[in-house]
This record gives sequence, C-alpha cells and structure tokens, in this order.
Amino acid sequence: MTLVTLADVVQPALKGGYAVAGLVTLGWEDMRAYVAAAEAENVSVILQAGPSCRAHTPLPILGKMFRHLAENASVPVVAHLDHGYTVDDCRTAIDSGFTSVMFDGSRLPLAQNIAETAAIAEMAHAAGVSCEGEIGFVGYSNGDPSAGTDPAEAAQFAAETGIDAMAISVGNVHLQQDKEGGLDEDRIRAIEAVTRVPLVIHGGSGVPVEQRRRLAQGSSICKFNIGTELRMAFGAALREAVNSDPNRFDRVQILKDTHEPLVSATRTVLQAFKPKQQG
Repeated sequence: MTLVTLADVVQPALKGGYAVAGLVTLGWEDMRAYVAAAEAENVSVILQAGPSCRAHTPLPILGKMFRHLAENASVPVVAHLDHGYTVDDCRTAIDSGFTSVMFDGSRLPLAQNIAETAAIAEMAHAAGVSCEGEIGFVGYSNGDPSAGTDPAEAAQFAAETGIDAMAISVGNVHLQQDKEGGLDEDRIRAIEAVTRVPLVIHGGSGVPVEQRRRLAQGSSICKFNIGTELRMAFGAALREAVNSDPNRFDRVQILKDTHEPLVSATRTVLQAFKPKQQG
C-alpha cells in the first residue's frame, strides 16, 4: 500500500530539489493513466478531485477510486481534495478516505482566510490528513483576474494556519491552454525569504516547461497542479478514437484507446519535475 499524505511527498521534495505533480482528475480513465505514468517514471503523484470532478462523481466514490489505485501502486500516491470551499467539503473528503485537503479561502479577507484555514488544518491533522491553503487569488483564463500574493501576508498566513503546503499567486492562471505566460520569480523569491512552507503553483499548465523544471529544482515550489494540459491530451486521444471508426459505439473500447496517449503525455509532464540527477 502506497497511500500517503501531501506532507509525506512535499517535505522530501523541498529537501531534495524537485516537485511533485498534482494531477487534476475527471474520471477513472485519467486517474488510472496518471498512476501508470508515475510508476513508469518512478515518482510520487498527487491525484486531485476538483469542483468539476466532484460535480460529476460523489466524493465517497472518488475516495474509493483513489485509494484502490494507491493500494495497488508501486509509487506513493496522495488522494487530494482540490479547491474545497467549505468546511463541509473538507470534512466529507476526510471521511471519504482522502489523505489531503486543500481549503481555498483566497477570495476571503486575510483574517477570515487565516481563521478558516487554521480550523480546517486542525481538523485535518487530527485525522492524520494534510492541509493545503491558498493566499493570493489565482485567477482564470478569460475569467476573474489574479490578485498576486503579498509576501508579508504569506508569512503571516503560513505561520498562523499550520498548513502543510501553501498555494500562491505569482502570475499563474487556471485553465490556460498555452504556455505564453510565466511566473514572477522575484515574487516567488520574496515569499521564499519569509517562510519555509512548501509552495504550490495552481494553473501549472500555463507555465513554460523550462521554467517548471528550473523552479522545481531550485525553489521552494514543491507541487505544480496540472489539469488543462492533460485534459487537452485526453480530448485529442478520445476524438481520434471516436473518429477512427464511425460505427464504434462501445465506450469501454473507445476509452481504452485513450490510455497510452495519456500515459505518454503525463510522463512528459512528470519528467520536468525530477531532481537534476534524474532529469
């Protein structure tokens, strides 16, 4: 059994000069491919259930799916709630067997975000579960704009919440389909200077691969969330599988054809987060 907590994988990453991928799942096909890719690369992986995934499949079911994959994997696997917005979201995830919860209070006033995140971190830790928090709002492509993380607020947030990992807003954007942007490394260094809590980048699909590699190996960023990039790879493989034969109708057979392309795309993502000696 290789089911582990978020703290179990980000602390070694912080010390070892690498990062772990938080891979956003939508269903069995992608989570299975993500674990297969992690095994092929011999790295840990974080399976993440975000709001759209939870709207499609109930948390208790997702917890069982994540745990089944973890218990049969040869590498460490984290079962992680991504963007929990309420204490009930986080409590349900913990009760459903998740080993890590992320509470997103980034839209709240600082004092309220600290208080609510601290309460959820305490609840999680009492259950043997890790907690990620977010300070500074990470916006959305063609949606709400980001509000960059203030380093002084990040230091206060980290110190007063007891979180295991801290998501920050440093030029990253959710749902970005290209890699034309990039992260504000000066802001990252300013945040690193005031806290040793492992840092998390949401919206990692929009970060240029070489910058991902450099920061994974040479900063406190220990977790990059990747969703859009791999959803696009899955969508392309599914489209090809459907279009290859207009008479096919068995979705199990069709979905099988997405597995190898998605494993390959995921392996490419994971390779950029390895330490220098394994690069």
